[in-house]
Amino acid sequence: MMRIKGVGLVKSRGYQAWLTEQRWENGARIEAVRPLFGRITAAIEEEEGPGASAIEELAGGIAAQTGIRPELTVKGGASAIVLGDAGAASAALAAAAADELGEEGYLIQSGGEGSGRYIVLKGGSGRGLLYAVYHFLRLMGTGAELAALSLRELPRNPLRMIDQWDNMDGSVERGYSGRSIFYHDNRLLLESERIRDYARLLASVGINAIAVNNVNVHRAETRLITPEYLPDVARLATVFRRYGIRLFLSVNYAAPMELDGFATADPLDEGVREWWRQRAAEVYRTIPDFGGFLVKADSENRPGPFTYGRDHADGANMLAEALAPYGGLVLWRCFVYNCHQDWRDRSTDRARAAYDHFRPLDGRFLDNVVLQIKNGPMDFQVREPVSPLFGAMERTNQMMEFQIAQEYTGQQRDVCFLVPQWKEVLNFDTHLSGEGSTVKRIAAGEVHPYKHSGLAAVSNIGNDGNWTGHHLAQANLFGFGRLAWNPELTSEEIAGEWSKLTFGCEGKAASVITRFLLDSWSIYESYTAPLGVGWMVQPHYHYAVDVDGYEYSKWGTYHFADCRGIGVDRTRSTGTGYAGQYAPAVADRYDSLDTCPDNLLLFFHHVPYTHVLKSGKTVIQHIYDSHFEGVERVEAAIRAIRQLEDDIDSARFAEMLERLGWQADNARQWRDVINTYFYRKSGIPDEKGRPIYS
Repeated sequence: MMRIKGVGLVKSRGYQAWLTEQRWENGARIEAVRPLFGRITAAIEEEEGPGASAIEELAGGIAAQTGIRPELTVKGGASAIVLGDAGAASAALAAAAADELGEEGYLIQSGGEGSGRYIVLKGGSGRGLLYAVYHFLRLMGTGAELAALSLRELPRNPLRMIDQWDNMDGSVERGYSGRSIFYHDNRLLLESERIRDYARLLASVGINAIAVNNVNVHRAETRLITPEYLPDVARLATVFRRYGIRLFLSVNYAAPMELDGFATADPLDEGVREWWRQRAAEVYRTIPDFGGFLVKADSENRPGPFTYGRDHADGANMLAEALAPYGGLVLWRCFVYNCHQDWRDRSTDRARAAYDHFRPLDGRFLDNVVLQIKNGPMDFQVREPVSPLFGAMERTNQMMEFQIAQEYTGQQRDVCFLVPQWKEVLNFDTHLSGEGSTVKRIAAGEVHPYKHSGLAAVSNIGNDGNWTGHHLAQANLFGFGRLAWNPELTSEEIAGEWSKLTFGCEGKAASVITRFLLDSWSIYESYTAPLGVGWMVQPHYHYAVDVDGYEYSKWGTYHFADCRGIGVDRTRSTGTGYAGQYAPAVADRYDSLDTCPDNLLLFFHHVPYTHVLKSGKTVIQHIYDSHFEGVERVEAAIRAIRQLEDDIDSARFAEMLERLGWQADNARQWRDVINTYFYRKSGIPDEKGRPIYS
């Protein structure tokens, strides 16, 4: 018998997130599955690995949802679990053993009749078995029929990664959910059970890698790769390893200077290269399955190879050589641009920067370097085009970076379900290798022969009782993991699944909240920056409206509104030429006013306020209408949520309504400031005569 550790801590409502502990209410349903759930026979390869976690999670999940406490039989062998009659399942197990599942794939198969009923969960390894268990628990939690299961799953993306922006003082950069669960007062919180529970949440949606410190590496975090902290980092890696998650660290490019007094961090200096080789060897002696380094260099005042007249291939390859003997990766961020731009200079375009810096280096990076590219060319705006760099380097590994933390999309005060945005990005056809060269196929390594690829995202969790501040913001973390595993899932499927797991299958809460989530990105966009122009936020803080906050700044984030029109000319013929960084079919679409999508019009074109959109409205009337409608849609959503008082526990209901009240106030402020600003600029009144403060 295997002792099952407690998997359900007594925490505030929302702490368990989508790992539902809601008891089935249908007694007949519970009795019908008792013969299946009463006996679990398992074979696992490692007593302390993901296979052991799979057994714990399954037994704990069954007990929480049904009250049935399974009798366990555990032995060594290939990764498999049988619920119910193990003898009857033998043929299914034999067939499953012949299936090529890789390390992370799995099968779920049900069969038999009467007392001989069984369900087989088979993984390609302990990790695959753990993913099978979480899939099965999702089926249980969403009320799925369990009698005729025949599922085979393999992850689409090899790397499915979370980046923590946590600092060792306990702060979280762009964190909207409390303080760090990993660090406090420059020490690791290894005694915290929250870290293990976070690993459970990530594994439950298929995440297999995590970088546990901020890409902006300060002095304290620089020491994480030294003997002072490596033993503690190793203990942290052990927690995540049990859930199939490989640990990475963000490193300071100038670490040889900061830690050991080197006069240089030149990547071609042999002393510097040897320093990194020795440091890598020490890391891997302590953590043999360490994932590698995440690096932000030459970006927003971070040190990098540019200081020494070198390029990014020189810098990344220096680290890659040090990690290569151990199978480690260098994840090199492409968020590199001039952050000291003169706003008077109309020729410099921040949007061009990543492509201009990295595209000429294709083929020069070692094969354990992966370029990590933000989804858009700017910085996680509510609306911007897909980065033209993604897929444009056929001989260089690439992965996509999303931001789950809602830095520019409401900061987890406003509801903004980002899965529809990510779906739009993943489905975007770059045409770089002909029609069908979609982002999701490039990320999966299906278009170019990338050795390493996938999706990464900036985390949105902290030590708040419900992890994400706003209860509904949990849906973004869940949704990223589900999309990273399978980008073919629809937004509706993901939102519905999360809502049922979180609020239950009974009552109307799940359906109402699903609808709100699916509308929320459109709602947020409608009352904030219009038509793809972006950046009308309070500088540095990035929440709430400030139309000209960045207009005369060094950051290269401009809208160029005057009395005649608005927008940035990025065309090939008269503008910055940014549109020309795309494949011709895409460049032609963006270049032309006739074919450029309305929702990106002001990103690519400077137009008069009287320019007529494809909707038939003028630009100025669209601005007025969308901002009035945005407030109305928030108010309608609040009315709908208020009707759920009897379907949601009182604590979560009150907390959600409080934040929705904040969102309504924010939307009204955006509406009034934006409409007044553009009325004053254009002198054109709202054709519907609604209140605008002149």
